[in-house]
Amino acid sequence: MGCVSSKKKLSKSDLEFLEENTEFTKDQIVEWYEGFILDCPNGELTKKKFIQVYRQFFPNGQAEAFCTHIFRTFDADNSGKIDFKEFLMAINITAKGNPEKKLKWAFKMYDIDSNGSIDRQEMLRIIESIYDLLGATAAQNAPNGAITNRDPNDTPESRTAQIFAVMDEDNNGVITEEEFIRGCMADRVLYQMLTADTSDPER
Repeated sequence: MGCVSSKKKLSKSDLEFLEENTEFTKDQIVEWYEGFILDCPNGELTKKKFIQVYRQFFPNGQAEAFCTHIFRTFDADNSGKIDFKEFLMAINITAKGNPEKKLKWAFKMYDIDSNGSIDRQEMLRIIESIYDLLGATAAQNAPNGAITNRDPNDTPESRTAQIFAVMDEDNNGVITEEEFIRGCMADRVLYQMLTADTSDPER
């Protein structure tokens, strides 16, 4: 994809920043960067390419919708592109981040209109994308991404209702960041579901 001799180098300041702010080692960061520049010689990642890369983490699911939400969260200037630093921060938080950082990031993703709270429609949209992402046995041609081995009563709608019953402490129809973090930290299943993570938040 591009001449090796003309590829950009990772700046010392970006390398130091990523060493301090991610769980990756220096060697891992350099390795990620080399792969990033191979795919994106101009140093910028489009949403289409981001989805292709991220899909590798969830090869059995449908990553497009969830990745679109992730991309939106990190593309702060709505340019339609993210640079390597933004890319690795996204991978770090979603794949390696500590529970509270991951939940703060996840809250931003769920808060689609960035108004500081999550309403039912926003929650439903993300839950639908997570079901698609984690649906290893999703029927390829089933309507609405139906998952064949899942309890038929376990739908994005029922899951959203359940989440609001647990998290919406003051029953005002929206979930604040504090309610979101408290609810996830108190319920391992919710944590894993809402962060698309299979690790234990206690660790």
